[in-house]
Formats: sequence, structure tokens, C-alpha cells
Amino acid sequence: MWGEGLEVVAGKKGRVTIPAGLRKKFKVEEGTRLEVVETTDGILLKPKKSLWDLIGSGTGWTVEEAKKELDKMRAEDV
Repeated sequence: MWGEGLEVVAGKKGRVTIPAGLRKKFKVEEGTRLEVVETTDGILLKPKKSLWDLIGSGTGWTVEEAKKELDKMRAEDV
């Protein structure tokens, strides 16, 4: 696990580079969507699950629930 000592520098427009080891560990590749979450400790970046990631994952979704989630994802892409 990465320790508290890891440091990155914010560049233009607040851009940061995620260290290669963490990108590999969390399967973050070019084009990976990340969710930005504000926490009491700061900012959390986490890979955003797509509908395709959830299919067959034991979610127990009904067809209607899957359609609602897909509609929600489409609205976010607008």
C-alpha cells in the first residue's frame, strides 16, 4: 500500500500525474473515467464503474434497473 509520503505536483489546470504503480494496480489507462469525490481529508479519485463492469458481477439487477442505470450514464456523458 502506498504511504502518506507520496507526492505529486499540480500543473496547469490542476492536472496531476498518477504514479505508474498506482495506475497499474487500479487499471487506470488512457481514457479511463475517474470519479472525483470530495472527502473530509481531501480529494479521492477512483475508477468509475461502467454498466459493462457491473454485468455479471452479482448485482442482481433487474432489466429495468439496468436500463435506468444506462440512462443515467448516458445523461452524464452529455
